[in-house]
Amino acid sequence: MNRELLMLVEAISREKNVERDVVFGSVEAALAQAAKKLYQGEVDIRVAIDRDTGEYETFRRWHVVPDEAGLQLPEQEILLFEAKEQIPDVEVDEYIEESVESVPIGRIGAMAAKQVILQKIRDAEREMLLNDFMSRGEKIFSGTVKRMDKGDILVESGRVEGRLRRSEMIPKENLRNGDRVRAMIMEVDLTLRGAPILLSRSAPEFMIELFSNEVPEIEQGLLEIKSCARDPGSRAKIAVLSHDKRVDPIGTCVGVRGTRVNAVTNELAGERVDIVLWSEDPAQFVIGALAPANVQSIVVDEEKHAMDVVVDEENLAIAIGRGGQNVRLASDLTGWKINIMDAAESAQKQAEETGSTRQLFMEKLDVDQEIADILIEEGFTNLEEVAYVPIQEMLDIESFDEDTVNELRARAKDALLTIEIAREEQVDAVSQDLRDLEGLTPELIAKLAEAGIQSRDDLADLAVDELTAITQQSEDEARALIVKAREHWFADQE
Repeated sequence: MNRELLMLVEAISREKNVERDVVFGSVEAALAQAAKKLYQGEVDIRVAIDRDTGEYETFRRWHVVPDEAGLQLPEQEILLFEAKEQIPDVEVDEYIEESVESVPIGRIGAMAAKQVILQKIRDAEREMLLNDFMSRGEKIFSGTVKRMDKGDILVESGRVEGRLRRSEMIPKENLRNGDRVRAMIMEVDLTLRGAPILLSRSAPEFMIELFSNEVPEIEQGLLEIKSCARDPGSRAKIAVLSHDKRVDPIGTCVGVRGTRVNAVTNELAGERVDIVLWSEDPAQFVIGALAPANVQSIVVDEEKHAMDVVVDEENLAIAIGRGGQNVRLASDLTGWKINIMDAAESAQKQAEETGSTRQLFMEKLDVDQEIADILIEEGFTNLEEVAYVPIQEMLDIESFDEDTVNELRARAKDALLTIEIAREEQVDAVSQDLRDLEGLTPELIAKLAEAGIQSRDDLADLAVDELTAITQQSEDEARALIVKAREHWFADQE
């Protein structure tokens, strides 16, 4: 029987073009699976076949776990102190083994054994093919649509399959069996049966890789695509940078008579591409990203990571784009929140901010409107700046003498201290159930307290736009926080 086993392994190895060790491993797994049926519960069995003689042994084994961890799987684990009674130098995560009776090959059902072995062989073949494919370092998967699977598309390249999920397809793109298709390799998940390579045609990375293939200067390091934002199948923006002054980044990506950009557009179902010059200056980058709209002025708010962009009425619709597409893509491309407004809206907002700052200075510094306006004209926008900017900057203001400057700075520091004490008192009033809510940081708790939100129910009662106005979070973050705060309502109903 042992000789027959060796002959079987040799035959399968040659037939399937798989290494003998892989076949031996498959047979060992089949024998172990059969041996497990002799026991009640989920025991751990290992079978070892001698590669030269075909003789095999069967072992039951226990995983050594720390004493304090306890036994999660009693039939497969053993505590360290018990294991040391058998093997004094055994360590955690090692195994204790006990030789048990082996199952004769003749007692395993021939068909069952064959099926287990062949399945293991198929898995090994699949893994070898996948490893060979991935070793090429390709980022784009090129293949043929094989079939549909629950809305997903399975793409075949040679003997390797990729899965293009519906969410990763280009909207309104109609792919059929036999169509040639290219997609970005996003992830390899070996737990997925059949098609472990996850693909995307809608990811920004796919467009970047397509341009890299069409524009040799990118591979040569002369050009670099810094970022990409897409509305798949409709419009996209890419930001490019030239590392060689002699190379025009935009013209190089467009190509002669648009050949390079058209090749990318044709691959992506007609998706139009705006090519933007990347800049280290965020304001200049945003101005370029909003093209073809012309920008009149721009105000940068570093704290909120946002920009107010002023355009004339003729450019307002262009800057925003159909359905807000242009400004949304520009925001995604640059990483800045962009607020588009016309001159009248900008003037109104500036007037409101100036009035708010004037009121703050008059109340907290106990000064008249003239002093408050001087501070505003000199660029002061908050109490922290008055209190802590280098004193020489305030002494340089012609309207202020040294005594005035020192008095203003002292009042600003006192006001800040008073505000901080009041803030701490507000935070202390926040209920413990709100403090314990997952996702709330001390900074968010302070903002909520300042807005009078003191309990979990207070937070749960808020609308998404109300919470974003308080915390300056994104809508998705605010929505998730509100849902979390409301969980106890539904738990109580259950």
